[in-house]
Amino acid sequence: MRLLIAGIVIAFVSLLAPAFGEMNIDVVVDGLNNPWEMVFAPNGDIYFSERDGRIWKIESFGEAKVIQTFPKSGSYEGGTLGLALHPNFEENNKIYVYQTNLELEFFQNKVFSFTVDGDELIDKKTVIDDIPGAPWHDGGRIAFGPDDKLYITTGDAVNPGWSQDLSSLAGKILRINPDGTIPDDNPFDSSLIFSYGHRNPQGIAWSNDGLLVSSEHGPSGEMGYGHDEINVIVKGKNYGWPKVVGDSSDDSFVNPIIHSGQTTWAPSGMVYFDSNKIPSLDGKFLVGALRGQHLMVLDIAKDGSLVSAEKMFEGEFGRIRTAQIGPDGVLYLLTANGDNDKIIRISEAPVVEVEKFTSSESGSDQTILYGVIGVIVVGAIIGGIILKRKR
Repeated sequence: MRLLIAGIVIAFVSLLAPAFGEMNIDVVVDGLNNPWEMVFAPNGDIYFSERDGRIWKIESFGEAKVIQTFPKSGSYEGGTLGLALHPNFEENNKIYVYQTNLELEFFQNKVFSFTVDGDELIDKKTVIDDIPGAPWHDGGRIAFGPDDKLYITTGDAVNPGWSQDLSSLAGKILRINPDGTIPDDNPFDSSLIFSYGHRNPQGIAWSNDGLLVSSEHGPSGEMGYGHDEINVIVKGKNYGWPKVVGDSSDDSFVNPIIHSGQTTWAPSGMVYFDSNKIPSLDGKFLVGALRGQHLMVLDIAKDGSLVSAEKMFEGEFGRIRTAQIGPDGVLYLLTANGDNDKIIRISEAPVVEVEKFTSSESGSDQTILYGVIGVIVVGAIIGGIILKRKR
C-alpha cells in the first residue's frame, strides 16, 4: 500500500514548480507560424521547419533563409514536421524530413532525404513512403539514435486498431538504416517496426546511457480523455493503445513511467540535456508541453524508473513544441501558439548577445481551415467506401 501511494504521489503531485536558478532569456527568431522542429549542425547552423511547408536555415543569428518549401498538406496535425541530420552530416550534408502529403483521396506520410547545398536542398530521395496519414495523429518526430539508425514516430492516423497491427506502419516507432533499408537486428522479421501500440508519439530522445524515452498524446474522446504518457521504449514491446489507456496490470503491455491522469499535457518534442551550462537541468529529459504550456523536467534513472518530474516556464511562453540543446550547450525552445511563434535561447551563465530575426514570410495560422478541409476529406473517403459497398 505504501508503494502504491508513493507511485500515485510521483505521478500526479510531483509536477510542481521547481526552484531553478535565474535564467537569461533571448528571442532568437519570432514571427513564425507553427514551427515544428529544429536541429543543430555541428558548426552551429540551425535548421527548423514550419508545419505549413517551409524549412529554414540560420547560419548566423539575425538572419534566416527558407531553403525548401513543400505544398501545404491541408492536415490539421500533419505537414512539414520532423527533421534529422545524418550522423555524418559534416561529410555528406544529408538532412531528413518527415512530410505529410495529400495524394488523391488519402493522406500519406513520407520521409525524404536531401543534401544541403548552400541555401537550398538538392538530391531529393524518398526514404520511406506509405506511412498512413490523416488530418490528425500523424506522429512525425524523427531522430538518429546512438546506433546511427533513424527512428521515426508515427500516429494511428485516426484508426486505433492499426496501432496493434504489425502489418501497418501506423501507431509505431520505426527504425531504419539511413538509406531506408531494414536493420538486421530489428525485432520483427523484415519489418521497420521497433515498438508498437502507440497512439500519437511526438518526441524521442536518448540518455548518454542509451535509454530511449518517448512522449505520447493520450485520447481526446475516443477512449476517455487525458492520460498523456512518457514511455521508456524497449525493442519489440507493445505499449497498449487502444487496448490500454494509462496503466495496465497485463504484463503483455508496457506501462508509462508517468501519465497525466484525467488532465492533458500534450507532450511534444524532447531532448536529453547533458550540459553544465544549466547545472540544474544537466542529466534530465526536457519535454515541451503544448496544452500544458510548460517544459517538463524529468529525472529518469538508468533502469528507466522515474525519479522526479517538475514543471518549468509554466505559462511563460505558451505552447512549447520542442526543446533542443545547441552546440553552445544552452537550451533552445520552439513555441507553437500559431501566431508570432519563436525560437527562444535560455542560459544560466551570461552568453553572447544575439540579433533577433523576424520572419515576414510566415502567414497567419491556418489550422482551423485545415481542420475543416480534413473533415471534408475524411467524409469524402467514408462516403466513397459506403458507395463502393452498396455497389
